Amino acid sequence: MAEEPKPKLIGERRDVCELDRARLALMNPAIIEQKKEERTFDEAAKPFIEMTMKEGIETVWDRFEMQQPSCKYCASGLSCSRCAMGPCRIIPPERIRGVCGADADLIVARNLLDTIATGAAAHSDHGREIVLTLYGIGQGTVTDYVIADPEKLRRLAAEYGVATTGKDDKKIAGELGRAMLDEYGTVKNSLQIAQRAPGATREIWEKAGISPRGIDRDVVDAMHRIQMGVAADYANTLTHGLRVSLSDGWGGSSVATEISDVLFGTPKPNESLVNLGVVKKSHVNISLHGHNPMLSEMVVKAAKDPEIQALVKKVGAAGINLVGLCCTGNELLMRKGIPNAGNHFNQELVITTGALEAMVVDYQCIFPSLPRTASCFHTHVISTSPKSKIPGSFYFEFEPENAYATAKAIVKMAVENFPNRIPERVFIPVEPVKVMTGFSVEAIKGALGGTFKPLVDQIAAGNIRGAVGIVGCNNPKVKHDYGHVTLSRELIKRNILCVETGCAAIASGKAGLLQPSAASLAGPGLKTVCESLGIPPVLHMGSCVDCSRILHLAAELGNALNVGIHRLPLAGAAPEWYSQKAVSIGSYFVASGVYTVLGVMPKIAGSPPVVSLLTEGLKGVVNASFAVEPDPLKAADLITDHIERKRTELGI
Repeated sequence: MAEEPKPKLIGERRDVCELDRARLALMNPAIIEQKKEERTFDEAAKPFIEMTMKEGIETVWDRFEMQQPSCKYCASGLSCSRCAMGPCRIIPPERIRGVCGADADLIVARNLLDTIATGAAAHSDHGREIVLTLYGIGQGTVTDYVIADPEKLRRLAAEYGVATTGKDDKKIAGELGRAMLDEYGTVKNSLQIAQRAPGATREIWEKAGISPRGIDRDVVDAMHRIQMGVAADYANTLTHGLRVSLSDGWGGSSVATEISDVLFGTPKPNESLVNLGVVKKSHVNISLHGHNPMLSEMVVKAAKDPEIQALVKKVGAAGINLVGLCCTGNELLMRKGIPNAGNHFNQELVITTGALEAMVVDYQCIFPSLPRTASCFHTHVISTSPKSKIPGSFYFEFEPENAYATAKAIVKMAVENFPNRIPERVFIPVEPVKVMTGFSVEAIKGALGGTFKPLVDQIAAGNIRGAVGIVGCNNPKVKHDYGHVTLSRELIKRNILCVETGCAAIASGKAGLLQPSAASLAGPGLKTVCESLGIPPVLHMGSCVDCSRILHLAAELGNALNVGIHRLPLAGAAPEWYSQKAVSIGSYFVASGVYTVLGVMPKIAGSPPVVSLLTEGLKGVVNASFAVEPDPLKAADLITDHIERKRTELGI
């Protein structure tokens, strides 16, 4: 029998709660009440935020306040630390160039390209891990996973030119996995899934010189350009940023989404619960946080293991309650109906329930401070990726080849921690909210009778004026969830369908917008459509890599009408974005022809030419552009005006 995987302690575990008593001494009840209201729009989060302030437990909002005032040069993109001759800052009128001679426009453009490349690499490396698992199934080295959607496997194989006649799923998995891995390199010089884009859209890419070539190739090309002494023209630098982002949206993110469906099941509409109230006092609670569904899939399976269930009874718990966080949580929510505790800014607060036995993390959007928060409670923070070893966490080396054994050891560790819970510290004063999720492109098409014509007809008739993809994160520069929820409510009121992913989708879920009953908040046309189909006016389409689903949906509509994506009454929005991944997402939306409104200003204000190129100049390149509008009501006006212009241009 193989030896049970054992955790390693990363760094030093803090077993003594480090309370911020100095800040606590400055807060009176009136200040606490004011800050609680200023920090979040999420009603379920407010009691927990109040508790952290009263007890002096540091959170993301406290750390944001400690960083104020921010450096105006850094915020404008005018600082550069690319080489050892710097760091440099552009401070007119004396300092108008860095030591190497780079001016403000080039410094801002290089910084933005760096950001796009980082986000594209994060999404695409996630996709690589999923595809390597598929390939491992074909090679026989990975045995803990199965093909959950063999029909989609064969459909993708045909798309990639992989013959399927006379072959079993395992053989097809290996050949498809190899074909997809080839797209990470430089030999093929094109991406297969990008062929789904309408011909007119692909012609625009070709003319602009931004057709995606290879996932790793375009990221490496970007990193080469930002090496000091290479890129010298800001416009040329930013043009490559569009190519990198397309390699993400139509490459790395797309394969992550498509193969996750093959391995774990293509989402279908289901009902579940969201917010911090999903934590159960009587159960062993395990939160699954991050972005890769490979680990969480095995944890779900391990939680049902008879040996684990016997241990649960032994420690006196009523059962195991798995809850999701962020995008790993979105993956579980849409495929398995597992409740979601919240989005990015709920991650510290779920620990403060005092009832969380383990927070299991993989990578991306994970606060390094989590073990510090957990030190005030009994919670174990368990990290699992060699890319994201967190000091103060217990680390399990997770690989597809030992997936189930590792997951079982993690669940066992969580169950054994249940007796260490401090009863008087348990605090769950809120009730969860119902949601309907799981709207993959296939599910939407199926609900429409196997064709997108009914949706096109509703748009043409004006019952649905258009659609908006609302995506992105949480950012302390914006009241938590306010941007997402306010924009969504305003758009559906105007008969504009919202399709959402990631933290934006969970924000809408916590606010009750992912329920069919939310159709009552929509305009009369959208309300009628939603009620006839029994769906919400805001559709949950998955995690942040699943923004590619929004691209594929746009491509389906464009192909149905035989027009480029830029001709459609569509828009994108990221009201609370913070991460490099969000910049890549926004860039591939725009590069694909989708007008996109940001709620937080990127670090580009130091270069008026860069701002002009992104908000105006790109219209002549890809027929789309960015806009920045912090006020979600004004952002709704911008989006509505754009959609109505597109309707007029189409003659509808």
